[in-house]
Order: sequence, then structure tokens, then C-alpha cells
Amino acid sequence: MDHQPKFFENLSGTGKAIGVLTSGGDAQGMNAAVRAVVRMGIYVKAKVYFVYEGYQGMVDGGDNIVEVSWESVSSILQVGGTVIGSARCKSFRTREGRLQAAYNLVQRGITNLCVIGGDGSLTGANLFREEWSGLLEELAQKGKIDEEAVKKYAYLNIVGMVGSIDNDFCGTDMTIGTDSALHRIIEVVDAIMTTAQSHQRTFVLEVMGRHCGYLALVSALACGADWVFIPEYPPEEGWEDTMCVKLSENRARKKRLNIIIVAEGAIDCHNKPITSEKVKDLVVQRLGFDTRVTILGHVQRGGTPSAFDRILASRMGVEAVLALLEATPATPACVVSLSGNQAVRLPLMECVQMTQEVQKAMDEGRFVEAVRLRGRSFENNLNTYKLLSHKKPDAELPKTNFNVAVLNVGAPAAGMNAAVRAAVRVGITEGHKMFAVIDGFEGFARGKIKEISWGDVGGWTGQGGSILGTKRTLPAKYLEKIADQMRTNNINALMVIGGFEAYESCLQLHEARSCFEEFCVPICVLPATISNNVPGTDFSIGADTSLNAIVETCDRIKQSASGTKRRVFIIETMGGYCGYLANMGALAAGADAAYIFEEQFDIRELQANVEHLTEKMKTSIQRGLVLRNENCNENYTTDFIYQLYSEEGKGVFDCRKNVLGHMQQGGAPSPFDRNFGTKISAKAMQWISKKLKETYRKGKVFANTDDSVCLLGMRRRNLVFQPVAELKTETDFVHRIPKEQWWLKLRPLMKILAKYKTSYDVSDSGQLEHVAMHSPKEAETGAI
Repeated sequence: MDHQPKFFENLSGTGKAIGVLTSGGDAQGMNAAVRAVVRMGIYVKAKVYFVYEGYQGMVDGGDNIVEVSWESVSSILQVGGTVIGSARCKSFRTREGRLQAAYNLVQRGITNLCVIGGDGSLTGANLFREEWSGLLEELAQKGKIDEEAVKKYAYLNIVGMVGSIDNDFCGTDMTIGTDSALHRIIEVVDAIMTTAQSHQRTFVLEVMGRHCGYLALVSALACGADWVFIPEYPPEEGWEDTMCVKLSENRARKKRLNIIIVAEGAIDCHNKPITSEKVKDLVVQRLGFDTRVTILGHVQRGGTPSAFDRILASRMGVEAVLALLEATPATPACVVSLSGNQAVRLPLMECVQMTQEVQKAMDEGRFVEAVRLRGRSFENNLNTYKLLSHKKPDAELPKTNFNVAVLNVGAPAAGMNAAVRAAVRVGITEGHKMFAVIDGFEGFARGKIKEISWGDVGGWTGQGGSILGTKRTLPAKYLEKIADQMRTNNINALMVIGGFEAYESCLQLHEARSCFEEFCVPICVLPATISNNVPGTDFSIGADTSLNAIVETCDRIKQSASGTKRRVFIIETMGGYCGYLANMGALAAGADAAYIFEEQFDIRELQANVEHLTEKMKTSIQRGLVLRNENCNENYTTDFIYQLYSEEGKGVFDCRKNVLGHMQQGGAPSPFDRNFGTKISAKAMQWISKKLKETYRKGKVFANTDDSVCLLGMRRRNLVFQPVAELKTETDFVHRIPKEQWWLKLRPLMKILAKYKTSYDVSDSGQLEHVAMHSPKEAETGAI
């Protein structure tokens, strides 16, 4: 797409005043959004005001509405909840209350409001906007403001951001706080799993979600739960018997633990509540299993925001300020939301109406409709869960006589095991025999291949690293031996899970087809690498877990610096030549600079960064954080930068360095990586099944077209299968990175939020879209 970049330098906010408030329930990441609004507002020369305690503060006025500076939002990025407070406000629901709120805003010249909250808060904001001119007229009649003020502040602009851990707002794939809440739930589930296995226990876990089952559904997917209860999809009549049969079958298969997840708003098909206690009593009475209930409660709202939530909130905050600057009296109040990997603007009331439609459909028992209204992402989660959690009896499974092999290639990445589990289970459901290859292509050549069953992959979603074992070896040197093994084991399709090596391996197999007929089978690559350097996809399995590891370490380092003033930390991240981890880690951790290979820098830039930090030390924020990608420059090494900063900063600040190393590759996979790995793997296996049917002729599989060797990647808003042969033109093979990378557009964001002058390309933003209703067909092909 060759568009001319459009920069926002001409969008000056001079003379504008923006008020920012958080309302309703708190959510992790709200502070990152507040910080982005404040800093972006100041950057475009607008005045920015905190409105403390939500709408209550707006009604009360006085010290609750305060102009803020750049430093006011320092050190809040990593703090959970909201530092400006949130409150439910009855008085704002009355016209009298809104009249008072309007008066308080006009007194300070605020006609731009950024509201971070749930659908109730945003509906209130929209009503306020619609009544605005009438409220000003009334204030003028009462003699509280003059006619000039009525003209000057004639209209109110509103932009919303959804902060809600329930992810219950239609029109956005993720709301601020959802990912962090999933982190809390998964931490608890992982901890419970270890204790439950010791005692052969059943655990019933109750998670939040009074009207929306997103948290329950995704955490069930991410931990491989035996059963899940959500409000949008009540179990069928007689579910008690079905569930108990399933639990006892699992026990008979030597599964030592059962996990059942219940959303707090779960209901049966007669709209009667299903409580965690009810489920526990049922299991104890019918099966006599040792059963415990854990209610997570407000733990899910607490703690530090995840890297995903910080980046999401920062992107949304900046987009919200741009939307306010571009707003006219004719534009409707909008909400900034996420679609796939893009920030989009949607009319606020369209989203609110659709959210209310879901509730209406549920109240009327139209549950299929409710799931569809929730959106593609929710529907895909539910379909994937149904596919993976219940094994049909062997007699009911189709038999295709196809053998499909799964292997891991390259460095280990968290989430690989979740992808293998999904591939095996979906493959078995489709009627194939599934084979696991141990130790990548090296193991393949040596015949380390074994059949793998449904039960063999139980409990794999939460395991880090690669259980199958992985090697960086490419197949080129073993082609003959691999072809032999494929013939011996009658392998009809391959799923290769890994990073750049996996992509290169499949290119080699594709090119070797002319010599070896055995490689004329459907082959699919799933990108899995912490470096996120595979062409054809915006995200790779494992990168999110790695980013969280980096951000957690940066938080701890920043905390240690708050005790000792005037200190700058230089941190080296992994990623080869790809600067994704350094750049996004810097954005999520609030760093002052990030050095990456993709954006060349010289000694002058290093000098400018040192001067920037020297200035910063004169303020109340007396610490600095600099990230450096391991291969960003062969001469400006981490040691060189450390020594330069130490020398130039003498007497002003001292320096410390930290090389993060392999801790970035380890650890339990994040909820995002488990979910992403599971879903794209299930989709890839369905693609393989389709290709096997298409290419089966005269008793054998023969696939020799380009589109039978594909990589499945996330591109902007959709999951797309792309032939690896076509991706060659998009690849820089010398540096093992894609020639174009979407996240480079976010680079100026990091610089703006760290107080550097820079240009920000806004070509992709600015268009108000409409909430799209999708057809069932679209749900199959759509987003994650």
C-alpha cells in the first residue's frame, strides 16, 4: 500500500483544553492511557486537566479538576488501577448534576473530554455531549456564565476508551485491562494445577464476568480446562450427566486433575444461575471427587498491567488526543478501539447499542445470536474451545487414513507446546493419525518420529519451552534422509512450528520438490519466535511472553533506581537484528530511548540522548532507562554505550548496564501466547485437512503448487495463509527480518512519550468507521 505519510504537525492543540477522567470499575492499564493522553496533549500544545474521582469530581469541581504537567504522570505506567481515582456517581445521572459539571468545565475552558471507562460511563458522556448547548443556555439564563462563553465553548468533544477487565464492549477486540486480568487468572490456575495434581483434586474456579464470559472462556482455552460455564453459551439440558461422565472418563485416562471454570454470571438454558458451589456439590455427590472452590474476586483487577495492556492503552491514548483535535461539531462522539492489530475509531453509540443488544439477546434466550453479536474474536474462541476440550468416542471420529507430522524448529518459544497440543487434538478430531517429530529436522532425519494421542498432550498449554525438543538445523543437509522417513512413515502433511528457521526450512522443502516427490504434500508454518522476525505476520507465538519478561525486569530496575537518584540503566535485549523487543519493551516500560538495527543511529544521536537525560535529571524524575537491541550496531556495543554515557554523564548521573540474556526465552507462556498458539494452530490444521482432501488423487496425496506450502500469519486485522515462495520478496535474508515491519510506525510514540520532538505518521488513523456485523462465514476466516 503506497500511501503518502500524513503527519500531524499541522494539528496544533494550542488554546485547547482537554480533561481526562477514569470512571466505573478500575482496570489495569488505565494509568498508561492517562499518561499517554497527558503527554500527547502537552506535546501538541494543549492544556491537560486531571478530573479526579470520575464524574463525581467533575460535579464537585474545585480541587478535583487540576491542570497537570509532564512530570505529573511520571512513574504511573507500571501502577495498576487508576491514580486519578474512579467513583460511581449518582448526581451526574441528574440534569442538575450535569449542569454543575458543565459549569465546572467551562470555568476552566475544557471542551474536550477523554473518558476511560465501561459502557455506562461512555453512555453518560454521550448524553452530556448531547445536552451541552442546552446546559450552557441554562447557565447563561441563571447568570452564571455570559453569552460570550456560550459562543466560545459552544460544543463539547468526547472520545472514549474502554477500560474494563471483562472485555464486554462490542466493537473492540480487547478492552484495557482484559489481558492483565487474564495474567492474574492464569497465574492462579498454574499454581493450583501443581497442588491439585499432588492430590488428584477437582478445582472449580470462579472468575469475574457478570454479563460476559470472555475471561472464563479464554482462561479455559489457555489452561485446557475440562469444562467452562459462560452466560452467552449455557450448557444443554442434562449437562450435569454429560459433565460428570466427562470428568470420570478423564480420571480413567489417568488425568490427576480436573479444572472447571465458572463465570460469575453463568446460567443454564432456563436462565437460572449456575454457581461455583452448585457445581462443586454436584461433583462431590455424583462422583465423590475431592473438590475445592476458588473464587478469584478482585485479585483479577489488581496487580501490574501486562505489556500488552500498556502498549494498547498508550496507543489508544495517543489516538484519542488526535481524534479530539480533529473533531468538529458534526462528528459523533467516538470510541478508540482495537481491531486485530489496528487502532480504529468507531461511533460511541453504535458500540453501546450493540453491547446492549447482546444483553437483550441473552435475556430473551437467543444465545446463538448473543455469541455472534460479541464479535469474531469471541466466536472463534468458543469454537476452538469446543473443538479441543471434548474428545469424541473413537467410533464417532471420521477415518481419513492421512498421517500428519508436527515438529518444532529453531529456538524454543513460549506457546509452542500449546500450538502442538491444538494441532494434535484438531488433527485427531478430523480423523488423521498424528505424529510427533522429536528434535526438529535433525530428529526427523534420524527417524525420531512417534504417533501421538489425544491424552499425550494434556496439560501442555502452560508449559514453557518446547516439549518435543527443537534444533536450529535446516533440512537442506538431510533432504534424502528426511524424504526416506516421510516415505517409511507415510507422512502426508507437515506442520512446522518455529521462527525464521522454520520459514527457511519450508522454503527449502518447497524448492526440493523437483528432486523428492515425498515433499509434494501440504506444509504449513506457524510463526513461533520471541524475536517476532518472521515475514508474513505481525505477531509470532512467544514474543508476548518475552516482552512481559523484559517489562517486568525493567520495572524492577526502575524501582531500584527510585531509591538511588540520578541513575541511568542500559539494558540489552535479544531479537537478533529485529528491534521488536527493544522497541516495544521501551514503549511498555516507559524508556527514554531504544537503539535498534532498523533505525540507524550515529554518535550525534547518542550525544543528543545523553543531553536529553542530563536535562531530565534537573527535573523531579531522576532516572533513565535505555534499551538496546543486541545486534543494532556492531561498533556501538552495550559496553560502548555504557562507557559513553558514564563518561558524558559524570557528575550528573551514574550508569548501570544489564544484559537480559536467555531469561527472555524461558518462563510459562503468557495468556496471549497460549491463546494465539492454540487458535492459529487449530486453524492451520483445518487448512491442512482441506488441502489433503483437495490433493488426494488415485490413492495418494500429491501437492506441488505454491499455495500448498503456506505460512499462517496475523496481518493487520486478519489471519492469512501466504505461500512461502511469495514471501521471499518481502524478506531480508541477510539480517533475517521482514523488509517492512508494522511496529516501526509506533516508534515515534515511544519518543513522544519520552519528550522528544518527532513526527508521527497518522495516515492510518482519522477515519471514523462503523461497527460491522459479520456473517457466520466471516467468523471462520476472520480475526483471532
